[in-house]
Amino acid sequence: MTPQEQAQAAERLLRRATKGTSAKRTIKGTQAGRDPELLGSALDKLVTESGWEKETAMAKVLNSWAEIVGAEIADHCVPAGFDQGTLRLTAESTAWATQLRILQNQILAKIASEIGDGLVLKISIYGPQGPSWKKGAWHVAGRGPRDTYG
Repeated sequence: MTPQEQAQAAERLLRRATKGTSAKRTIKGTQAGRDPELLGSALDKLVTESGWEKETAMAKVLNSWAEIVGAEIADHCVPAGFDQGTLRLTAESTAWATQLRILQNQILAKIASEIGDGLVLKISIYGPQGPSWKKGAWHVAGRGPRDTYG
């Protein structure tokens, strides 16, 4: 399972578990510190104690990408990963990569309003990858294909 799939699974589990956890239930006669808790509040405590706030917030960004940035932008780019405060986006064309660079500050503001400040500090935007003529595991440096396009 890839890290992105793990983050999505954790986000789904957390979302499912925290539904309807606003009311606290108490049972008479229980010992202090041993009161039963709702699963959602227990998971919230586990996430906080384990320091997983950033991971769950990034899972929310990856799973709710279309809701955060809007359908039009989400149709033309996808989040490719997250590492040390930098969100990597892959655009479907170089024109959309340029457009995303122009909209970068607005995208950062939308993410900050949705999940909080300080998680995504920078966005790296990549266009589509060109074709590669490398075949196999080994490669010899050289001039590469020359008269390929007429």
